Amino acid sequence: MMILITGSNGLLGQKLVKHLSKKNISFIATSKGKNRNSDCKDAFYSSMDICSTDDIKSVFNRFIPTHVIHTAAMTNVDECEEFPLECEKLNVEATQLLFEAAQKIGAHFQLLSTDFVFDGLKGNYSERDVPNPLSVYARSKVSAENLVLTSSYLKFSIVRTIILYGKANNLSRSNIVCWAKEALSKGQPLSIIDDQFRAPTWADDLAWACIRICDLQKTGIYHIAGPETMSIYDLVLRIAKFYSFSTEFLTKTDSLSLNQKAKRPPKTGFDLQKAQFELSYKPKTLEETLKDI
Repeated sequence: MMILITGSNGLLGQKLVKHLSKKNISFIATSKGKNRNSDCKDAFYSSMDICSTDDIKSVFNRFIPTHVIHTAAMTNVDECEEFPLECEKLNVEATQLLFEAAQKIGAHFQLLSTDFVFDGLKGNYSERDVPNPLSVYARSKVSAENLVLTSSYLKFSIVRTIILYGKANNLSRSNIVCWAKEALSKGQPLSIIDDQFRAPTWADDLAWACIRICDLQKTGIYHIAGPETMSIYDLVLRIAKFYSFSTEFLTKTDSLSLNQKAKRPPKTGFDLQKAQFELSYKPKTLEETLKDI
């Protein structure tokens, strides 16, 4: 295998590099600009703009990947609402370019997607449930999925996930767990929503599953997330309890009070039976991972 990773400077991208290196699987890590992952040797990195046909053609022709794991995306949900054209370009048009490039060389194309494709009215979503996106970001991800799903090309997989967390090098954005841990450790006042429910996902677990899908040549949609669905408030409460941080300045709020630009699904969470059965996926609980953060 030769796996091409897009978005390799991001959290999942860096975890993919880590796991592929450990398994001695050939890979080429790509992001726009310089390599920010100090654990990825420059010899295994190539700058690639996912919106540039010339960049994509050059990198694909040079490395001829057997698999593409496409993690790069515009993921700030409120920014997507504010800049819908940029969101469309990065999340849909770039996916089309990469998917076409993968088809030309017969590579397996894996698209990373999100629980936000659902409206959050049901929760515990399986791969068979029908998406109903609520935001610009969510609609862009459904559009990207449909590019793949409606194609006659069958060497693909779609991996949906939920609230990714973990540590990595020089990230452009933090994640809810690391942010909450730092704020709690400093005794900062925190007002956390208690009416949105998610299954936070350890980035190492997701990276393992993405590679496992490639390794087993699996196709179709897979739901990969943490094993427990909880409110965001309960998530922060459990972080505080694990590290013995005070919750004196931790208060509850609701989604309406935040006045966020993009609408979020109230409750997601995934039915993991398919991943458990076909991939032997065994995600860690929140507390099992906190000692490594």
